[in-house]
Amino acid sequence: MDGQGTGEQTIIREDVEIVGTIKAAGSVKLEGKLNGDLNSASDVAIGKSANVKGNMTVSNVTVQGHIVGNITARDKIELKATARINGDVRAKRMTVEDGVSFVGKVEVNPAGISAQPRADESASAQEQTEGDQSAGNSDRAERSKGLPFLGRK
Repeated sequence: MDGQGTGEQTIIREDVEIVGTIKAAGSVKLEGKLNGDLNSASDVAIGKSANVKGNMTVSNVTVQGHIVGNITARDKIELKATARINGDVRAKRMTVEDGVSFVGKVEVNPAGISAQPRADESASAQEQTEGDQSAGNSDRAERSKGLPFLGRK
């Protein structure tokens, strides 16, 4: 993580708490708290003591801390054993060490090709979406309580 050849890295220490969006052209190492989104054109390291509540869009990311939000990496996501993720992740490549806690969806697509649903899958997805919308508030209430969620058919 060298800030795309500049050799500089922004470091946010563990005694720092940021509320808002971070936008960086270079690499970022976060050890503190972030309540907001993080967008970097370069590499990001989320340290063991880091706590992020927001979405991330980065080139590459190594996660050792806690993230509640979605992660989109243009290249690679690396989840270390101490990582705790609650959100969806999308990348071309991904590594996951033993011990990671992850709740969410994963899309790993090395070719970077956007998946196009087949006609029969599209109709089924539309029916599922309509069913999810009619299930409404009780399902959201169950999710917010941290209870297991079983989708209705």
